[in-house]
Formats: sequence, structure tokens, C-alpha cells
Amino acid sequence: MTACAIEPSAADEEDSAPGAGCTITVDGAYAARLAQQDGSCYPERWTLDGPEPYTVPLPGNQPEEPGTEVQPLGDGRVLIHRLVDGRHHFALLYPTGPSTGELPLGAVECPDEGSSLRLLAPAPGGVHAYALAVGPRSSAVWLVAGGAFGPERLAVVPGRCAGGVWLDRAGRMLALDRELGGRTKAVVVDLERGGEVSPLLQIAADSDDRLLLADPDSGLILVGSDAPSPGQERLGWGVLGSTLPVRFPESLRVPECPDCVVTPFAAQPGQVLVPESCGVALRIDGPLGSWVGAWRPRARRMCHLPAPEGWLTGAGVWTQDGVLRLPYATGEVPCGVAAVAVPWGETGEHGETGEHGGPGDAGPGDPVRDGTAAGASGTPGEPAEPDPPGPVVARPVPLQQAPLARLVTN
Repeated sequence: MTACAIEPSAADEEDSAPGAGCTITVDGAYAARLAQQDGSCYPERWTLDGPEPYTVPLPGNQPEEPGTEVQPLGDGRVLIHRLVDGRHHFALLYPTGPSTGELPLGAVECPDEGSSLRLLAPAPGGVHAYALAVGPRSSAVWLVAGGAFGPERLAVVPGRCAGGVWLDRAGRMLALDRELGGRTKAVVVDLERGGEVSPLLQIAADSDDRLLLADPDSGLILVGSDAPSPGQERLGWGVLGSTLPVRFPESLRVPECPDCVVTPFAAQPGQVLVPESCGVALRIDGPLGSWVGAWRPRARRMCHLPAPEGWLTGAGVWTQDGVLRLPYATGEVPCGVAAVAVPWGETGEHGETGEHGGPGDAGPGDPVRDGTAAGASGTPGEPAEPDPPGPVVARPVPLQQAPLARLVTN
């Protein structure tokens, strides 16, 4: 399973960092979030790979601050990141009978005024956890869990960085969106070569190009760039290592709701060498609420799906056979997972079934019809019309200039 959390920009890190909501391990086995009860916050671990999902509360000796980050590891322990007296403290939490065990890992200090530190998206394997410290002129990647001697600085990248997307299953290649010289471009950091930094994404010389999601199996990437519409970011897709240009299809937009913000959060694993068949889940935020979109390059249209009541917004994973699993919590069901079988343009119901609850209602504006976007042209089940010609842009990478070949040869 593939899951990721995205930050729109360095300026928005505090509101959208991974861990602010629910974070899921790459294999989909565990999740963690900061839950609330009677106005107090405490960490909570979700176990998702059993017959039924269940939660384990991990409260400490006192309530946690609202900005505290938590992240599950592959062995079921939960990493917690607290800011105390200007220092960033890390510890591992685990259940010990009726109480919570805590293993301190050490602290990181960011002395520069205006600096910040946040956890990166869960790494493949679930053994290590990383953080990104952003300063006025440079950013540093820290190993904060899984090391031998506490937090360890692995790389320093000139410029202010945001995002954080893993490009391989080994947890070696990390893509960051770097702001430098007034432009934002995605770069790749090789954590096994002393933090070697290489260019990853440049669609046009004067465009801002961010990597939003990558699936290591298929090579599918989703990007955000203002190259096709200067001053306005559009979603596009490409393939790692390909010489073909990034495409910006109309199917990745919601024309019925021009004020909507569309953010990819999960990709379907196991689609080796067939990126056009790789499903992508998108969070759609509009004036009236949030719902779920499902898209894949081959479909050329977006399926609009209702989010389950109590959805932990922006969280979810795909199974390899194409079922989208969305965690939710309500007063009646404190730990539930809705399984969504996406009907890629097929006639019929939208296909949502809850493992602990019934089908949800449609999102704002009732966007669900037959699994296609409201107002979409064409007959369900027939091939969609080709996307209109996009702007002529340079190929997405220099992807071939990035050290991605070493993922195979090394």
C-alpha cells in the first residue's frame, strides 16, 4: 500500500504537516493520530491489518499540546515529536498493560529564528523515521528513529524545503520541494550518498514545480506546477525516468467547483510498469466540505466518491487489487475503515461499503452519479474523449539526470 501526506508550500507547513491528522505506515498495517477527549489531546494507535481495526490509546502523564506530531512504525510503536523549551524531543510510545511506555530518543535544537522542524512522511519498511528542519537559508534531513545513537543529521540542502515524497521501496531516495532563488523545484536527496542533491523536476525555467506523490512500483508521479497556467497551479502526471512530457489533463480538475482544492494522498501499489493503470486517491476540498476523488491516467476522468462520516480527512491507502480503504471515527464507531471499490466509469452504484457501517452520503453538491464527475461528457463505460492539447512544455525532469538509475543498479 502507498500513502503519503503533502504540504502545499513551505509557508503552509504548520497547518499541513504529516501527523497533523492521521498518518499510516506504507504497508497500511498501522496508523496513528492525536485524538481528543474532553478537550485534551493524547496519541492513539490504530491497528488496520487484522480482521477488524481497533485502537490503542497511548496517553502520557499529561495531555499533549495540539501541535504534537505522531507517526506509527512498522512494529506497532508510535513515534512522538514534542516541542519543549525550544527543543524538539522524540520518543517511542508503546502499550504496557494499563499504562504507556515511553523510550526517549533524544532531541534536536533549531537555534535560528524562524526555523521549524516536522516529521516527514512514513518511510518504506517502517523501521526508520525522518524529520525535516527548515532554516532561513538551508534545510536538513534528520534520522530521528531507528538510528544507533539518537537523532542524526543526514543531509543539508541549500534553500528552504517542503513536501517530502519517497521514490523507492528502500527508503533511500527522498524528493523535496526546494525554494531557492525565488522558484520552487523538486530535488532528490540520496540518503546513502551523504545527502547528495540532484535536480528532479523542471518543467519550465520560470515555473514552480512540486512533486506531490510518487508510486515506486509503477513510476507514476503527480506534480503541481504553474507552467501551463502562469500564476495558477495545475495538477499533472508523468513517469519517473520517462522522456515524455508531464501532462496536465482536464480530468484532474473539478470544473463544476472552480474554488476546489485537489490534493493527491494515495496511489495504488503493485502496478509494475503500467503507470496508466495506477489508481490515485485525491482529497477534494470545496466551500461546502471535503470528499474523495479517484483517478488513473487510463480512465481520463475522475470518479467522485462520498467520504464516510467521520473520515480522518486526507488519510487512506489502496490495496493492490484496487480497493481504497478510508479510516473514520464517529461516536458510534470509534475506529472504522470504509472499503471503496472504485467503479472506473462503470454504470451502477459508487461501490462504497463500510467494514463498520453502511454506505456514506454523497459529498457537497452530490458529485456522485455513476462513478464519474458530475456533468462529465460521454456515456459511462465508453472510452472518454482525449484530453485537449496541453501547453508545449519541456520534459519533466530532467528525470534522466537524477540518480534514479541507482535504485536498480545498486
